[in-house]
Amino acid sequence: MRYAVLIYDTETADPSPEPPDPKVREETTARYNAYTTMLRDRGAYVGGEALQPVTTATTIRVRDGETLTTDGPFAETKEALGGFYLIDATDLDEALILAAQCPGARYGSIEVRPIFEFGSAD
Repeated sequence: MRYAVLIYDTETADPSPEPPDPKVREETTARYNAYTTMLRDRGAYVGGEALQPVTTATTIRVRDGETLTTDGPFAETKEALGGFYLIDATDLDEALILAAQCPGARYGSIEVRPIFEFGSAD
């Protein structure tokens, strides 16, 4: 079964105007690269990407046939979606074990959500 591993963190929600310390960025990138390699080696990696901060987002709503756009996210929050993985796991228990190893779990929160498989018998 496929699961979305959604990575939420405070920096994405409220990015610093200063660029990150290069050493910290390098260490963080190395941790995520190792996590991605572990998922690939287990055959669990389906895909994933990092997202730009919410300051780059545009929210779209269509109401009564009119398209409305708003800069930024729909609601203020202390944590925002910073990236995601799409994994394949035998069940929720395995998905939770894999998600707990995500580097973002150390400083943010990880949401694990099953993917609705259209056309499947489940």
